[in-house]
Amino acid sequence: MSISFPLADAYVFDIDGTLLVARDLVHYNAMHQAMLEAYGINTTIDGIPYHGMTDLSILRATLAREGIEDGVFEASLPKALEVVCREVDANRAKIRPQVCPGIPALLDKLSGQGRLMGVASGNLETVGRHKIETAGLRKYFAFGYYSDRCETRSGIFQNAVNHVKGELGASATTCFVGDTPADVRAAREIGAQIVAVASGTFGIEELRACGPDLCLQHCEELLR
Repeated sequence: MSISFPLADAYVFDIDGTLLVARDLVHYNAMHQAMLEAYGINTTIDGIPYHGMTDLSILRATLAREGIEDGVFEASLPKALEVVCREVDANRAKIRPQVCPGIPALLDKLSGQGRLMGVASGNLETVGRHKIETAGLRKYFAFGYYSDRCETRSGIFQNAVNHVKGELGASATTCFVGDTPADVRAAREIGAQIVAVASGTFGIEELRACGPDLCLQHCEELLR
């Protein structure tokens, strides 16, 4: 039986676990350094269920665990984000992304069809851009929305949809591709299509239970 993507005018991809898996500690270490410099807290994101969360919500949850209240968190957040971006930029040569199965061929196919493509990621923009550039995938994407100015995934997804409609017209449709239940929930919240891939942390049954339009082990299934 053949498998195909839901038909859409634009396709928007999550980064971590969907396009690639980062086999390094650059982003992890940058988050640690940000909490140390901006809040004076020597802690890590270990123990936080961060898969599917945005960088802002990961920082908030980690620091709340350490007793940092929202007011204090918000006051020092600009400094924290600055440190994360600074550290990732300084250590970008150490980023080791492993591109997920089937991604290059799928992106080639969609590009050849003239589809508009973008990214919608919980990463900060500097972080996300370095990851996809190092992986050799940046050329495929005409736009990107990140968590710098939006803490919720549904908000990031909505920004992407607004961009697509601005480029292609009010009736243009968007299909998201993600690897977590949070991606599925965010797409459903804004009324968009979603393909879930189990190339990240979550298994295919967990993702299928969330009710995506299509659920795959990985994107290579589309090429068989």
